[in-house]
Amino acid sequence: MTTAAADLSTPAAIRRAIAEVPVIARRLWVVLVLNLGGTGVQILVPVIVQQTLDKHLSGDRVDIGSVAVSVGLGLVAVVVGGVMTRTGLVRLVRQSSTGLSQLRVSVFSHLLRRSVLHVQTERRGALVSRVTSDLTTLQDFIEWGGVMFLVNGTQVVVALVVMGVYEWRLAVIVAIGVMIYAFSLMWFQKILRRRYDRVRERVADSLAVMGEAINALPEVRAHGAQAVTMTKVDNALEQRFRAQFRAAHFGNVLFATAELFAAGLTALVITVGLLMGPEQGVTAGVLLAFLFLVNLLIAPVQDLVEILDFAQSAASGLRRIVDTLDAPVEIPEAAEPVDLPGGALSVEFESVGFAYPSGPEVISGVSVSVEPGRRVAVVGETGSGKTTFAKLLVRLLDPMRGVIRIDGVDLRRVGNASLRSRVAFVPQEGFLFTGTVADNVRYGLPDASDGQVETAFVELELDDWMRELPNGVHTPVGERGAGVSAGERQLVALVRAWISSPDLLVLDEATS
Repeated sequence: MTTAAADLSTPAAIRRAIAEVPVIARRLWVVLVLNLGGTGVQILVPVIVQQTLDKHLSGDRVDIGSVAVSVGLGLVAVVVGGVMTRTGLVRLVRQSSTGLSQLRVSVFSHLLRRSVLHVQTERRGALVSRVTSDLTTLQDFIEWGGVMFLVNGTQVVVALVVMGVYEWRLAVIVAIGVMIYAFSLMWFQKILRRRYDRVRERVADSLAVMGEAINALPEVRAHGAQAVTMTKVDNALEQRFRAQFRAAHFGNVLFATAELFAAGLTALVITVGLLMGPEQGVTAGVLLAFLFLVNLLIAPVQDLVEILDFAQSAASGLRRIVDTLDAPVEIPEAAEPVDLPGGALSVEFESVGFAYPSGPEVISGVSVSVEPGRRVAVVGETGSGKTTFAKLLVRLLDPMRGVIRIDGVDLRRVGNASLRSRVAFVPQEGFLFTGTVADNVRYGLPDASDGQVETAFVELELDDWMRELPNGVHTPVGERGAGVSAGERQLVALVRAWISSPDLLVLDEATS
């Protein structure tokens, strides 16, 4: 994560996410009004209790009818308030689920636009965690913590207002206590933020280490490196556990302080209320109603501690998500893209140079021209830049200096759709997606029929091999092509490139 993202405040990260998917905050005022109304109606319960106690139960004769009416009004208030609150929460959950789904798509789409170099240098587990665990944590918080924060925040405000109406002096004492506790929470929040940032980093690291170990399982077994690999995995999981334990331990300390605050505030209100007594307007009914209101205030404050703990974990994930969204696209499409001319394509490299990060130039001052329709082989020692040359030609990388032209057009000006439809690339290791042989071939031509797929095999004289497969082109290849050999994966990758009828075909290590 970049320094700018790490220093981003939680409100700033939230604003950035809302800017990306505005649906999250759309008509949020409706939710606020519903929750405010629901809380306001439920606050009537302690008022009804006070009125009943002071007016209908304080004399020698109990007015059963009035008490029954009060009980009925209390029940109605609870039901109406509950319906209003639930309606607001359902709306909030629906909006947040829709918005976070769109945010997940935005993050993944941005990752797909990043350069191959970035994907290869970034730890895979870290990238996967951005669209899985980070977003899942954020969704869990909004659908629970955000809901509770909205409900409890409304309840605190309304309770303080009603307290002020009843007895402003007691209300001032409660408000001061809440403010002191709130300021202490702000200090705790800074510590929690750092600890949960560390947790998200350790989660990403552990996913990367385990993913690497699983993907490299053949090499691990071939070299007898199980013990070394398990040590790396154990260390990563241990670091993750320690980070999570430290964050959870600090959260438990916060919860204990919330309990202490609740007990102290309740005791203080009772003591001051009894000292004031009826002479200063604090009757038994007023004090009981006030204690009801204090309880309505304390419960949300206690929940706030748990919400704060959850919020810091979600905020850490959100900062990582924002970091991904704000990362520059290294190979951007031209502002006014152009299409390649029709027919066979020529290639021209003019003084092209390229170097990988923290390394010397792999290609330096390369100039070459290839006429349309020619077959050209680029040969050289291992590490001489052959694969880099191929990736530059199909614009999986951009040169650091010099110009690459296809049919006289600067490659940086060519639209991505035109380039991918006219130029095909077969990498050194053919990657296969989960599905059948035909499914993988159709990545080159999505609308291809089974007949077109089989014809492509015939044109490349691979039809005999295709017919030997258990189910022909409908044979499953397994995850990452594990169901076929490395050579067979390369054959499928070759057919996938061929079926699109490219005007320029680039083969990296074609003889492999």
